[in-house]
Amino acid sequence: QVQLVESGGGLVHPGGSLRLSCAASGSRFSINVMGWYRQAPGKERELVALITSRDTTTYADSVKGRFTISRGDAKNTVDLQMNSLKPEDTAVYSCYVVDYLAHWGQGTQVTVSP
Repeated sequence: QVQLVESGGGLVHPGGSLRLSCAASGSRFSINVMGWYRQAPGKERELVALITSRDTTTYADSVKGRFTISRGDAKNTVDLQMNSLKPEDTAVYSCYVVDYLAHWGQGTQVTVSP
């Protein structure tokens, strides 16, 4: 059973920064993709950023230039550095990991407010 432990959410003022982290454990297979999705109230879940086992990255247009995704040396952790945060970044951010199957974390709240 794959377990994902997320950390780093919280409340920040516009223009501030937060760093989200996710650690995956329990997988019997190689992890191919790790990333983050988010869901704001009343909206559908959307991709934020992904990173593959070859360190290829994908970003939503709305976060390009502000967010940076990276994997740890052990390849079972993924971080999301979020800079220049905006109120529209407020959402529940969920870690996403793909080995043989797709796995989701519980989610961590990010609130950007004056």
